[in-house]
Amino acid sequence: MVTAIVIPIICLYFFWLTRKEMKEQDEKWLAVGNVREEAVLTGKIKSIVEDKQRFYYHRYIFVQTINLQTDTKLITAKKVTPIVKDIKIESFSVGKVILVYGSWEGNKFIFNHYEMEKR
Repeated sequence: MVTAIVIPIICLYFFWLTRKEMKEQDEKWLAVGNVREEAVLTGKIKSIVEDKQRFYYHRYIFVQTINLQTDTKLITAKKVTPIVKDIKIESFSVGKVILVYGSWEGNKFIFNHYEMEKR
């Protein structure tokens, strides 16, 4: 008699807990592309690596890693975009001079806004 009451309650609790966690992860997944614009970098694009990575179960992100040659050194910059139905992926060209706005995370520069510099 007790198990007939306790087991459904336990199942409902874990169902509720899982839904709550999935909702939190969905919010984090959509916010991954929003980066604080604290710093600005200008440099020439030396190489580009594009990759699709799993974020959480069935949620994916598109990561573009760019090596920028500034006046002083080579810097790795990353653009992270959540993959949604109407995703618009920007294309970068090697050799172009670019101006990126973002913030530092360790030794990598994370950005979400950029401008091609006209020379």
